[in-house]
Amino acid sequence: MTMHRTTRIKITELNPHLMCVLCGGYFIDATTIIECLHSFCKMCIVRYLETSKYCPICDVPVHKTKPLLNIRSDKTLQDIVYKLVPGLFKNEMKRRRDFYAAHPSVDATTRSNEDRGEVADEDKRIITDDEIISLSIEFFDHNKAKKTSVAEDKQSKEQVNNKRYLQCPAAMTIMHLRKFLRSKMDIPCTYQVEVMYEDEPLKDYYTLMDVAYIYTWRRNGPLPLKYRVRPSCKKLKMSHPQQEGQNSTGRSAESDSASDKACSPAGVPSTSSLPSPGTPVPSPHFPHISKPVNGASTSAPAPARPFPFGNKPRKTSLNGSSLSSGLA
Repeated sequence: MTMHRTTRIKITELNPHLMCVLCGGYFIDATTIIECLHSFCKMCIVRYLETSKYCPICDVPVHKTKPLLNIRSDKTLQDIVYKLVPGLFKNEMKRRRDFYAAHPSVDATTRSNEDRGEVADEDKRIITDDEIISLSIEFFDHNKAKKTSVAEDKQSKEQVNNKRYLQCPAAMTIMHLRKFLRSKMDIPCTYQVEVMYEDEPLKDYYTLMDVAYIYTWRRNGPLPLKYRVRPSCKKLKMSHPQQEGQNSTGRSAESDSASDKACSPAGVPSTSSLPSPGTPVPSPHFPHISKPVNGASTSAPAPARPFPFGNKPRKTSLNGSSLSSGLA
């Protein structure tokens, strides 16, 4: 099973697909030759075809007599360039306005608003990293999502008040928004927070700018986001002191597993819970001694195994009474 990792690509790695080979800059009014699908700036390829009838990249003949008939404007590619290169659209619009301001004799009435540089970033839906985006966040109720649009029109004031509004940078990721919601609402770590657009969960690495581009946010209001809280999928391991010492060889609970655990701090029974009569309680410091609990001796024969300091039994005294350990 292959794991798919998401990596961010630098703009420099995409430059060969976004730059014109004739001028060395990013595409402006991207234009594609229909014979070979190579793209260039419109001004660059028009000037080049005045002296040559072949593609500058692959030398495919564009047209024998009228090469300008076989080139087409590529709006999709140009929109991609504007959205990937920060500030390119704003700088280009300013350059066009400055040109027509410096040349009042040029008739620009027949040109489009974009040709004259009179299109704002909002109208073109171009978002920059440092731009502040207004968004709304509310709890996602699955039952309410199934209701018809008629019922949605009759929202009560309480439902409207549950919606919160934020202003965040466009470069903020969904992961930061999740952390903000967890901190603001004191959600414990045993629950996970999901941020959603309509009914679709969003990836942690998505930025608000990515969400606006992917879901074609029209800027006709705050970016509508929702969230939901669900129990985490992590399984809690329940450990019992009497089961930790069991192994696959089928030894009983009174075997040497109890004495092995007694040497570690985790094996010491808590003083807050008293054992029942007749329950073996290993000593944390003297594993060869069995404590009498409630007057009943709970010694259990230990399995035979080599003792590093000889085979003689050791005698110890506990509360004035002599006890012998049966270590072999």
